[in-house]
Amino acid sequence: MSAAHAADTTVSNILTDLADASHKAIVVDSPPGAGKSTLVVKAAGQLARDGTQRMIVAQTNEQVDDLIARLAAAHPDLPIGRLSAQDYRPSDRIALPNVRAAAKVDDLADRTILIGTAAKWATLTEGTWEHAIVDEAYQMRSEMLLRIAGRFDRGLFVGDPGQLDPFATVESDRWAGLDWDPTRSAVPVMLANNRDRHIPIHRLPVSWRLPTSAADVISAAFYPFTPFTAGTDPGTRQLTYVTHGLRTPVDRCLDEAADHGWALYELPARNTLRTDREAVSAIASLAVRILERGATATSEQGTHPVTADRLAIGTAHRDQAEAIRLALRGTLAEPVTVDTANRLQGREYDITIVLHPLSGRRDASSFHLEAGRLCVLTSRHRHACIVVARAGIAELLDAYPSTEPVHLGVPVKFPDGWEANQSILSYLEPHRISM
Repeated sequence: MSAAHAADTTVSNILTDLADASHKAIVVDSPPGAGKSTLVVKAAGQLARDGTQRMIVAQTNEQVDDLIARLAAAHPDLPIGRLSAQDYRPSDRIALPNVRAAAKVDDLADRTILIGTAAKWATLTEGTWEHAIVDEAYQMRSEMLLRIAGRFDRGLFVGDPGQLDPFATVESDRWAGLDWDPTRSAVPVMLANNRDRHIPIHRLPVSWRLPTSAADVISAAFYPFTPFTAGTDPGTRQLTYVTHGLRTPVDRCLDEAADHGWALYELPARNTLRTDREAVSAIASLAVRILERGATATSEQGTHPVTADRLAIGTAHRDQAEAIRLALRGTLAEPVTVDTANRLQGREYDITIVLHPLSGRRDASSFHLEAGRLCVLTSRHRHACIVVARAGIAELLDAYPSTEPVHLGVPVKFPDGWEANQSILSYLEPHRISM
C-alpha cells in the first residue's frame, strides 16, 4: 500500500467514526507533519454540512488563526466565528469576508463554526454544542479539558503524543498517580477515566513534512511503538546551493546537510553558560552562510529559494533565543525565526538549526532530557536539520543517573528521554563536522 493510500484510508476511517453518534470521543494520534490541520479542516467541513453550529478548540492564538486561514481557504462560503478577547484585533490573514471575530458567543450566533483557544472557551458560563474538535489535544492540561467538557457532547481529539507535554507552573507531585491528575495531558486522563467506553484511537501513518532522511530517524527515536513513514520517495527532496562552499567547517556542515538531510556541527567539549557565546556565534554563521550561498529547495511542490522566512533556529531556553537574535542583528539572517521548542511546536520550515538542549551542560536535568523537546526541535524541517552541540553529550548521558521519583499508578512514558537522546546522537555521529 502506498503512503498516500494508507493516509487516505486512515482519514476515511476517522471521518466514518466521526459520523457515528455512538462514539462520544475519538482520538487521533499524529506524528510530526502528518496532516493534523488538514484532518481538522476536513472534519470541520463534514460536521458543518447540516448547518448546526460546532466548536473548535485550539491551544494558542497562533493555532486558532492558522486553523481559520486553512478553513476559510478550503470552505470560502463557510461562516466562521473567531471567539476572542475583547481587545483582539484580527490579523491580516484572517481578515476575510466569511470570518468574524467577537468576544461573545451571542455576537457569533449566525456562524456555523466557532473557533477559540481553550482558555477562551473556559470563560463561558453557558451554552452547549453537539460536537467539538480539540486540536493539539496533547498540549492541553486535563484541568482545562474539565473546564470546557460541559460545553460539548462529543469530541474529536487530534494531537501529537510524542511532543512536549503541557506546561504547568505548580508542583505536580501531590497528584501523581491519580487518574484525574490536573497537570497531565488531557488525552491520557480522558482515556483513563473512560475505560468503560469504546473510544476509537486512530494513528496517522505518514509524515508529509519530514523527508525520507528524517522520517525513519524520528520514528525510531520518538515513536518506537507507533512507527510512521515519509510521504515522499528518496530523492524527491533536494537541497542545493547557488554558490560552492569553501573548505571551512561551516561550509562543510552545510554541504553535509544538503547531501544527507542531517549535520552535527560539533564544538570542543566544555562546560558553559546557557548562552554559550561560541555556540551562538556558530549558529549565526550557519544561518548567514545558508542565505549567502543561495540555498534552493526542490520538492514535490516545485523549486524555490530558501529565504529567511523558510529558515528557523530552535533552542531550549528563551535567553538562548534572545542571544542568537542579537547575534543575527544587522545580518542577512536577521529576519530568521528564532524561538524555543515550545513556540516552534506545530510550525514547519525548509531548514532548521538546533542548539542541542544538553550542549555544554554539567548535568542532564529532566527538563533538558525531555524527549518531547528534542522531538520538536528535530522535526520542524522539510529538507535538512543542523544540530549544533559541544562534544561530550554522550559521556554526559552515560554518567547521568536517573533520580526522578517513581510514582505508583503513573504509566511509564515512552520513549525515555535518555534513550531518545542516545538514538539521535548515534544517528548524527557519521554526519559530524568538528569545528
